[in-house]
Amino acid sequence: MEIQIDRTEEMRLRKELEGRTDIEAERMKRYLSMPDLSRKEGSPLHEIVARAQHVPSLVGLDVIEIPEIVPADVSFDLFDFPLDHVARSPSDTYYADDQNILRTHNTVSWYYYFHDEKVRERATQGEHLGALCFGKVYRKDEIDRRHMNVFHQIDGWKVIPNSEGTLPLEELKRVLSDVVETVFGKDIEYRFLDDTFPYTDPSTQIEVKVNGDWVEILGAGMIKPSVLSKMGIEGYNGWAFGFGIERLAILSMKLPDIRLLWSEDERVQRQLVLGQEFKEVSKYPPVVRDISFIVSKSFVPNEYFDRVRETAGDLVEEVALLDKYENDEKFGADKLSYAYRITYRSLDRTLMSEEVDALHKKLEEVTKEAYGATIR
Repeated sequence: MEIQIDRTEEMRLRKELEGRTDIEAERMKRYLSMPDLSRKEGSPLHEIVARAQHVPSLVGLDVIEIPEIVPADVSFDLFDFPLDHVARSPSDTYYADDQNILRTHNTVSWYYYFHDEKVRERATQGEHLGALCFGKVYRKDEIDRRHMNVFHQIDGWKVIPNSEGTLPLEELKRVLSDVVETVFGKDIEYRFLDDTFPYTDPSTQIEVKVNGDWVEILGAGMIKPSVLSKMGIEGYNGWAFGFGIERLAILSMKLPDIRLLWSEDERVQRQLVLGQEFKEVSKYPPVVRDISFIVSKSFVPNEYFDRVRETAGDLVEEVALLDKYENDEKFGADKLSYAYRITYRSLDRTLMSEEVDALHKKLEEVTKEAYGATIR
């Protein structure tokens, strides 16, 4: 069954955003307008979703599509996030207003699923329940070749009545093994490790071996009864998993830069094929510039990274912290010094030094104006 949640409230919140001109609103409007690559034909992210939907142990699960702007309490309180959890902070999450956020995880789909009228009716009849949810999520994040603040996740879960027994962790591991082997092939080397999540216990993660290194690709676990109870579901138990789709795509194609997944360059798009190692169309050289400044201790790096993105767009490959220190005598008791190394690189052309100098100068001006910073 396909379930589409009513988006009237989301449309109202989007309309409010459209009427705002502050930089945070402009930021969110831009991110919300970006395409959902997990639903875009030809994208490797779409292909991963399609493969997951055909994993034998997942066939038959419902598919649910949910709003991209969701209540903060639904995202955090109902999933046992502690009050001091970093995910609740505006430094990590985009708040559309005081009560609503751009969704930070697709696990929030559980709430919408278990409150769907038809699903609740099925629950009263003791049916097996479960669904897949995929699409964009949003988190303030660092800038490097593996991270973007807009990315894609897929979540899956299954619950059965307690009267039929308890779904074992071993069944979940069989499901996850099917998912990994479907995406990467039967020859992939992987392992399970214990993990901790707010809404599952026990919890596990999977790592795959890539070029001799173990890389985490997904998290999973048995759903806490307390979480199901908060959704209004009693007498059920089951498992859940979730993963970032980009990470699997990057590993499958040995993709050197996450920005390539959004490329409109046909030479790039032709190579975005799962299981096929990506060959550089042309490795354009990086241009490196450093920026150091003294700023208030209230400075939030993740917010600054958004400023960098807005100033330089996709030309910034990485922002690396070189130094951070305080010196009350030299800077003042409420000040800190930061130094960042910024790597500029275009995916489709060579950047001229003069162009980067002008862009970097603009970033210095933005840093001074937006944060009252003193450039060193």
